Amino acid sequence: MTLPEAEDAGANDADDAGPGDDGDKAATDPLDGIDLAAAAAARDAWLELSVAADHEAVEAVSEILSRAAPGGTSVEPAFELIEDGLAARVDIARPAMVRAYLPVLSAVAVRDAVAQADRELGHLQAFGLRPIGDLSARLVHEADWANAWKVHFPVLRVGERIVIRPTWRRHRRRPGDVVLALDPGMAFGTGLHPTTRLCLAALESLADRGAIDGARVVDVGSGSGILSIAAGLLGAESVLAVDVDPIAVDASAANARRNKLGRRIRVREGSAPSGEGPFDIVLANLIASLLVTLADGLIADLRAGGTMLASGIFANREAEVVAAFKARGLTIARRYAEGDWVALEVVRPS
Repeated sequence: MTLPEAEDAGANDADDAGPGDDGDKAATDPLDGIDLAAAAAARDAWLELSVAADHEAVEAVSEILSRAAPGGTSVEPAFELIEDGLAARVDIARPAMVRAYLPVLSAVAVRDAVAQADRELGHLQAFGLRPIGDLSARLVHEADWANAWKVHFPVLRVGERIVIRPTWRRHRRRPGDVVLALDPGMAFGTGLHPTTRLCLAALESLADRGAIDGARVVDVGSGSGILSIAAGLLGAESVLAVDVDPIAVDASAANARRNKLGRRIRVREGSAPSGEGPFDIVLANLIASLLVTLADGLIADLRAGGTMLASGIFANREAEVVAAFKARGLTIARRYAEGDWVALEVVRPS
């Protein structure tokens, strides 16, 4: 598939950040110069962890950081400037920046979590399979959070019609554009990660074939609500967005209202099966292991003849996911890929 373009791109740390040089890694403490005790006493600080990583190492790095920061990670790919510097395009040949955020409530707990992540990244680097940079850390106070992270999110065009516009940026709409106004907050799902872009491209394809107009949709693991909003704007009659993370639930609901879809999109905590099926379309932008674990629940939510979009699949786990779906009688109708990430359009036979 064609990589999405970014418009009105802001500065991106991954542009200049490269994975570590070959040779011995100097012993450095990512927390040098950070007063965790004072930050914990203030009760308003988050510790931002960041690592530059080759796009094929993003999944492994994200998994390590997510163990330190249960709230999840964000991935910011590098961009190359196009159109005389007025827009940008994702460049998968350059390292992405993986970030995670820890609430600084206990200096000891934060230091232990960072030390563990640093050790695990060191082990990953030692294998030398793909370039991975060193772990960096900085404090972000809640008063500054609203502006500190916004620079990393440009306007993105995905496919032919879908445009993701962060609420603080402007976009000149083209005829036929489907524009999602998004405030990702601290929830996963901004359109920057290949798994989200693949799902959006697959949704657009379904819409082009008339499969979304008037459909009932469930979005499992809704994150920021980006896929739910896209489905609603592309013509779905109703969307149920579920997530196990209350922060994601709040973000999905706020973003639905922001796109004037508050009545069409209903958001609540939950997973698959939702208990409200069957649905015409199931959206499941998760990870391979969860797709396998939740396979029965996802199928329970899908009507006969319905379509599921399954994403978050690293290429080397694709066969495992396909086998789980085929063992349950599903058919793989289409495959979408970007780099080492895969999304599947899966159909439940009538």
